[in-house]
Amino acid sequence: MSVITKIMRQKNNPERYNIYLEEKYAFAVDESLLIKYQLSKGKVLEDWERDEIVYDDEVRKAFNKALHFLSFRMRSEHEVKKKLLDAEYGEAVVLEAIQKLYQLDFLNDESFSKALLETQKKTGKKGPRAIQQELKKKGIDKSLQEEVLETYTEEDQAKIAQGLAEKIANQHSSKTPRQVKQKIQDTLLRKGYSYAIISKAIEDIEFETEPEEWEEMIADQGDKIWRKFSSKYTGFDRKRRVKQALYVKGFPAEQIEMFIEKKELEEDGN
Repeated sequence: MSVITKIMRQKNNPERYNIYLEEKYAFAVDESLLIKYQLSKGKVLEDWERDEIVYDDEVRKAFNKALHFLSFRMRSEHEVKKKLLDAEYGEAVVLEAIQKLYQLDFLNDESFSKALLETQKKTGKKGPRAIQQELKKKGIDKSLQEEVLETYTEEDQAKIAQGLAEKIANQHSSKTPRQVKQKIQDTLLRKGYSYAIISKAIEDIEFETEPEEWEEMIADQGDKIWRKFSSKYTGFDRKRRVKQALYVKGFPAEQIEMFIEKKELEEDGN
């Protein structure tokens, strides 16, 4: 056992106090713990009492650090736990601090998961697969992941995917329908939508292209392809490679033939 011989308020943090036992610095505590344990000069502390006070103070410090971490945005239990462990708090201290956070409703994985879902839907325009990966990365339990994702209806998915598909189609109006469809599919797959939702989104977009639009598109993309192969090939070999490249991009055979004939005439004219 030891006797408290001095209690001093810290200069840099007036809410904390340094405790001296037998004239030597022993530990520091928050003002709340000073009151809780009725610490005063002359009080006798058993070793187990001292250990309990120090442990309680560690929990309080971990709790306050977690609160600061949570003040910026909502976090999952996994994120908070990692933050505290990285700050070198002991496992038992961290678990107790987390329990206090739950008791005071500062931490709630269900609320966090629902909020993340809504944010990813509205701002990220993401599908369920991508959102599930986000939840998994945040350490959310699999059963809770599934429970939350069940609220993301196919109707909502289809609506968001359709909006994305239309935006992509408008942004790439100078591309062929095949190129636009591929761009939509790649983007929506990356966003986490199923093939069924993607197919429906693509089906609902009209890809009618007028002859003059084909001519404009093939002039833009075809010229680059023609120059590329003209630097390496001539005659039939060049013609075959240009045809193949334009066909892969989705241009109709008739437009390809007209384009190549035009380029060859231009060369003959020169």
